[in-house]
Amino acid sequence: MADAVIETHGLAKVYAPGTEAEVVALHGVDLRIRRGEFVAIMGPSGSGKSTLMNLIGCLDTPTAGRYLCDGIDVATLDAEARAALRRDKIGFVFQGFNLLPRMTALENVLMPMGYANVPREERQQRGHEALAAVGLARRESHRPSELSGGQQQRVAIARALINQPPILLADEPTGALDSHTGEEILSLFKRLQSEGHTIVLITHDAEVAAHAGRTFVMRDGELHEQPPTTGAA
Repeated sequence: MADAVIETHGLAKVYAPGTEAEVVALHGVDLRIRRGEFVAIMGPSGSGKSTLMNLIGCLDTPTAGRYLCDGIDVATLDAEARAALRRDKIGFVFQGFNLLPRMTALENVLMPMGYANVPREERQQRGHEALAAVGLARRESHRPSELSGGQQQRVAIARALINQPPILLADEPTGALDSHTGEEILSLFKRLQSEGHTIVLITHDAEVAAHAGRTFVMRDGELHEQPPTTGAA
C-alpha cells in the first residue's frame, strides 16, 4: 500500500541451505510499517531479529519472499542500486555508536554525505542543523572521547539523519547507556517520529519496546505482533 514505508511478504532467510549446518533464521515474515510509525521488534538472542534488521536495512538479501522499501522492490536492484537505496532511505543507529575517534562530532556527522555528492557548503549547513536537532549545537568541535555516552549516541543519530532518510533503523540504541540517558534517547526518537520519521527499534528489553506505538516479537524466526496494552505509548 502507498503509505507503507516497510512491507514484507513471506520473508525467509536460510543459512547454509541443504547442508547439515542449515539454519532457518526467518520463516514467512509478513510486516507492514506505515510512514511515521514508531515500531519495536523484540526478541532474545538467536530469535531472528538481527537477521530481520539486516534484511530491512538492505544489508542482506532474503532466501525467499518480497521486501518493498518505500515502495521499491529490493529484489529488482543490483548491489550498487541497493547501496544507493540504503544510503537514501535508511539511517542506522547502533548500540556501539560507531564514531571515528579522531574526528569531531561535526566531521562524524558529515561522513555519510561524502558519498552523496552534496556541495561542501550544503554539507556543512545540514551538519549544523542535524547536530542542533539532537541538542548538540555547542559540541560540534568535540571528539567522541570528550562526549558522554548519551552525547555520542546523539551524534550517531544526527549522522543517521544527515541524508534525510525516511527510515531510522535503531539496533539496541540504549544498550550501552544508563537508564536515565536511555530515556532521553527514546524521547528524542519520539520527537523525530512527531517530525515524520519512521522509527524501527530493535531491542531485547520490554521497557524500551514499551515506548513504541506497536511492538512485534520474534520467536524462532517467526514474527508476532503484540496486542496493544492500556497506557502504551
